[in-house]
Amino acid sequence: MKKILYILISFIAFSTASCSKSMLEFEPTDSGSGEELLSEASTAISIMNGIYRSMWTAGWSTTGNTHQCFGIAAYNLALDCMADDLIMQSQGNGWFWYDHCYNMKSNYTSSIFRSYDVWYANYKWIANTNYIIDAESTMGGSEADVAYVVGQAYAVRALCYLNLATWFARAPYNPMTETSRWDEACVPVYTTGTTIETGGGPRESLKTVYGRIDEDIDTAIGLLEKGLHSTLANDNKSHVNLYVALGIKSRACLVEGDWEGAYNAAMRVINEGGYAVGTESDLMSGMNALDKQNVMWGAGIQTADQSGVYAGFFTHMDNQQGAYAEAAPKLINSQLYNRISATDIRRNWWDPNDKESPYIGKKFSFSNLASYLGDYLYMRVEEMYFTAAEAALRRDNAPEARRLMNLVMANRDPQYNAENYDGTMLGSTTTTWTGSLLENILTQRRIELWGEYGRLFDVRRLGQGIDRRSEDGFSEECLSTMSRRGVDLTRPDTYDWVMTIPQDEIDANPNINEEDQNP
Repeated sequence: MKKILYILISFIAFSTASCSKSMLEFEPTDSGSGEELLSEASTAISIMNGIYRSMWTAGWSTTGNTHQCFGIAAYNLALDCMADDLIMQSQGNGWFWYDHCYNMKSNYTSSIFRSYDVWYANYKWIANTNYIIDAESTMGGSEADVAYVVGQAYAVRALCYLNLATWFARAPYNPMTETSRWDEACVPVYTTGTTIETGGGPRESLKTVYGRIDEDIDTAIGLLEKGLHSTLANDNKSHVNLYVALGIKSRACLVEGDWEGAYNAAMRVINEGGYAVGTESDLMSGMNALDKQNVMWGAGIQTADQSGVYAGFFTHMDNQQGAYAEAAPKLINSQLYNRISATDIRRNWWDPNDKESPYIGKKFSFSNLASYLGDYLYMRVEEMYFTAAEAALRRDNAPEARRLMNLVMANRDPQYNAENYDGTMLGSTTTTWTGSLLENILTQRRIELWGEYGRLFDVRRLGQGIDRRSEDGFSEECLSTMSRRGVDLTRPDTYDWVMTIPQDEIDANPNINEEDQNP
């Protein structure tokens, strides 16, 4: 069973202009077409186009359950379903229900469930970025063009390792206790192109993996600065640019407890990126368009043959249009909803008075239902404000944190004033309220990014637990499933949040054995 191992010898070589099934046929790196594409920046960019396309395409990363396996948007939604704020009212057609109820870890022997999908996809992207990075010294084109292409490859590789670390290891730092676990096992690291003879690597420590993430993202930022004036750059928000790379860096720094790094990276985006905090019109139009002033990065789904139809994000979130979201409505935790000010326009993202599904979400909608269209949003500038505010406060700069919060909240709640909050106290769980300024920053972040960011990413790094309760909207079916499986999310150091390594990897990789499996 060598399939997972052999992902490291595959090569994505399809363009975003192609919409046929042939785009999912991978070519080996020693093929002539691969060498030709890598010889010039102007053609190597098509490899990056192919990577981006695969980040929202269903049907290639796993052999089944493809309607819940459509790349980055699916992984973010799964992490939301595993957390505290997004509630699935019922099982519906079953998609994302195993994530929601923590009934997926035992399925690591199957190639159609979450652990295989996440592992396979991210290592596929890593494998292909490695070939671009290896070709930097021989790639033809202007310095700016080569830097633009290779810089994206480094940024995507950093993001992939951050994804893998989030899914397959515990968080390296707990700010609640100011303790670290850098020596714990994470995932294998590959930094160069591989061949059929390449063997699988061992699980590296969290310190090694995050060291790789830091080095890659800093290299990406330096290259993308050089590539700002590349002839290949066209302000396409489906591509990672300098400011998206800075956004990725800010995320990694938050996990590491590097508050200065998180603040500086987020502030560069705010001050230099040319983005603007979304207005009411931007927020209330379905969250489905890359051209909004607050969107930094996403996937442009512009034609019917690019949409995943039922294998796509909006089918799971747009309950007004039926499909999967009608059978399994997505709700906001009623406790979180009740923390939203009566004058906050974001209250309109949910309906607490819906008779069949109280607190049902209305935040997301197709831009064109007939063609199943709607752009996927991966990163918005508002995230940078909340990141910078949190990091500033953790650096003992409360005035700066309040300033940033008042800026980002001005278009949301005219009555909001961060001067009303103080302190950094957090409760042991995410619904143990303290009223502190830090808690308010995190609460506003939770409200803002509901359904689009992957909430469990934050829960894990914050060192808090989750207390799911039926009175907040969680179904008895979900709670009983968790209880039967012994899942206890109130413990911030739990392994319930850590995915099991696919059996195919254990079988194929001589450096990962059964004893290396996550609990």
